[in-house]
Amino acid sequence: DRRRRGREIGRGADRHPALAARLRDAAAFASLADRAVFADCDVDAADLHLILKPTVIKQEEFSGMKIARINMDECIGCGKCYESCRFEAIDEDIQLIEERCEGCGVCKLVCPESAVELVDRRSGWVFTSSTRFGPMAHARLNIAEEASGKLVTAVRNNARALAEEHGRNLIIIDGPPGIGCPVISTMSGVDMVVLVTEPTVAGVHDLERVLGVANHFGIRSVVLVNKSDLNKENTKKIEEYCAERNISVIGKIPYTEVVTKAMLEERTLIEYLSAHSPGDDLATLMTEIWGSIESSLEKT
Repeated sequence: DRRRRGREIGRGADRHPALAARLRDAAAFASLADRAVFADCDVDAADLHLILKPTVIKQEEFSGMKIARINMDECIGCGKCYESCRFEAIDEDIQLIEERCEGCGVCKLVCPESAVELVDRRSGWVFTSSTRFGPMAHARLNIAEEASGKLVTAVRNNARALAEEHGRNLIIIDGPPGIGCPVISTMSGVDMVVLVTEPTVAGVHDLERVLGVANHFGIRSVVLVNKSDLNKENTKKIEEYCAERNISVIGKIPYTEVVTKAMLEERTLIEYLSAHSPGDDLATLMTEIWGSIESSLEKT
């Protein structure tokens, strides 16, 4: 099934990376990959579009949760829904406060006149787009909305459809940080995960946690260390930790302000270096890292 729909590679991260560190790798890989589809599954804080600047081709409404709707023509004003709502989403005048409603259905249950129903709520948008590197699937989650795991699934389904439509055999996923539902939705079923970490105490700790998720699903993982020269002792600990578990460290990227400069110009790191510093060692390093990822995918 994976062979039919094309390969997928997910990018994990620690919980507290800098924006440049989170954005740099996925965007750089996008500019190096051949015939790939891109998916931004970090729907709670999507950022890949900032660099890839997609042109939206199709936009679909996403409904991840339910919301109460009160029929005032049927309501007798008994106040049972107001008294029973633990989220204080209904006021004394029996008016719904949409931002607080969790769609739990208690108001519907206690209403003696069946004046309350649960309906789909617009939780966000799913986009199918084109970029200068190829097709892209991404999304926007509305403020204070949940169900981001379901939205990730919608993005991935769009990415697979784009891969089949355009005959592309690789999907590069920019994944969310942490180990929660969006991460599980991003990781499940992919062929390989690139875990991006930094040589900090939190970075090492979070790497261990997200590796646990990848191992649970039996997904091959490789590790990429960003800002590796900021704490060489911790970088060594990461390498030793990975070596003990037979996990490849595919690259160590030193800290550089070039990343910020590239971001300000809305370019990938590879594009920026090609324009300003042709032959730069960092561009060579990123190209070698991408080559290692492709080799690991072939083994997978």
